[in-house]
Order: sequence, then structure tokens, then C-alpha cells
Amino acid sequence: MDFIWFIVIGLLAGFIAGQIMKGRGFGFWGNLIVGLVGGVVGGFVLRLIGLRSVSLLGKLATSTGGAVLLLFLVGLIRKK
Repeated sequence: MDFIWFIVIGLLAGFIAGQIMKGRGFGFWGNLIVGLVGGVVGGFVLRLIGLRSVSLLGKLATSTGGAVLLLFLVGLIRKK
């Protein structure tokens, strides 16, 4: 069941990150995939600073933050 929640939260985070980072995304489907990867990135970054998310809203915020960070970094790379 946790895997299903991971997918749902990641997809929602990708959609939200795409709305936040208008013009830097990969389209609807690409942003959803970025949201899934962003969940992993966000969790990794939180663990690096000694934090973790435990609630559904916290996991959504973590995934969204990771997806926004990922879109930002990929946007910098794509410009070069």
C-alpha cells in the first residue's frame, strides 16, 4: 500500500511543481515523472539535513520540493 501512496503523491507533486515552475517543465506527463523522481530527491535532501516527513501532507510537501528542485536544476542544464 505504501508503494501506491508513493506513486499518487509523486504524481500530484509533479503536477504542483509544474504549476510552480511554469515554463521550465517538461509538459504534463514529463512533470508527473519528475514528481516521482522528486519524491526520492526530496526525501534524500531531508535525510541529509536530519529531517523526515511522516504525514501525508509532509510527504506531499517533500515530494513537491524535490520536484521543484529537480525542475530547476534540469532547467539550468538545458539552457547551456
